[in-house]
Amino acid sequence: MIRRREFIAMLGGVAAAWPLGARAQQAAIPVVAFLAVGSPDALRPRVVAFRKGLSETGYVEDRNVAVEYHWLEGNYERLPAVLDDVIRRGVAVLAVPGSAPISVAAKAATATIPIVFGVAEDPVLLGLVKSLAHPGGNATGINFFAIETDAKRLGLMHELVPKATRLAVLVNPANVRYTEATTKSLRNTAHVIGLEIAFFNASTLAEIDSAFTGIARERADALFVAAEAFFGSRSAQLATLTARDRIPASFSSRELVEAGLLMSYGTNITDMARQVGVYTGAILKGARPAELPVQQPTKFELVLNLKTAKALGLDVPPNLLARADEVIE
Repeated sequence: MIRRREFIAMLGGVAAAWPLGARAQQAAIPVVAFLAVGSPDALRPRVVAFRKGLSETGYVEDRNVAVEYHWLEGNYERLPAVLDDVIRRGVAVLAVPGSAPISVAAKAATATIPIVFGVAEDPVLLGLVKSLAHPGGNATGINFFAIETDAKRLGLMHELVPKATRLAVLVNPANVRYTEATTKSLRNTAHVIGLEIAFFNASTLAEIDSAFTGIARERADALFVAAEAFFGSRSAQLATLTARDRIPASFSSRELVEAGLLMSYGTNITDMARQVGVYTGAILKGARPAELPVQQPTKFELVLNLKTAKALGLDVPPNLLARADEVIE
């Protein structure tokens, strides 16, 4: 009888374990890999916006979706290992809000895991999608423009600092495609305006410092920071160096102007990250990337930092001040 009771108890334990196992499987939540070229501190607003986009589709981090954050800290050489890992583990979605090189590498690494990108360049030319309206593969996202606004930004910078004749341009040679396009666009625009232009390369923190040494040596009157994700993640460093060297500087998005740069012109990058979150949530709900059209912004914003202008001894032209979407004082 003792053995019989033990046997029955054992069976009861096994039976009780099945519902627990089933519940564990039901409790499993999808995993999203968030891939960024910058650092968590610099890109915190982008993370907040991404989470907001997820929540708009009913997904809340650590409740019904898990998000893994992979920060390259400007080191693209780490990317292959990161992609190998997340693809091997079969994450639900690869979210890449703000980097064409990462998006292109992800697309080359997997044809099955959905990819939601945010890129400044034409995603068709990058090979990410077949067309904007019908992506036709495993990738879709946001084309937020940057190269297209380079000429306009340079023109606005010329209006703001009309006495500047020697322009320094900071580019990241690790992002070959974008650097080539930016160089071509700015050379043409600078020639029309009548500016001397010099390019400086930087792909690491130390190289940014070295570039500023060269910029000072060349006695540049103003600085144009290319709209590259790595520079966007170095807001504190760039703000410190431009303030130290008292050089008017521009970027493509407001984050660096909030940190202390003089001006920015471009699309709202934070909202791009929110849209990436929305599309990620839609895919988790069953939408197919092939059928989600690539979104493009319709609004561009000019942001000026009057505190920085005052520190540089610059008078902002009234007509430019009137056209600003936001003025930081």
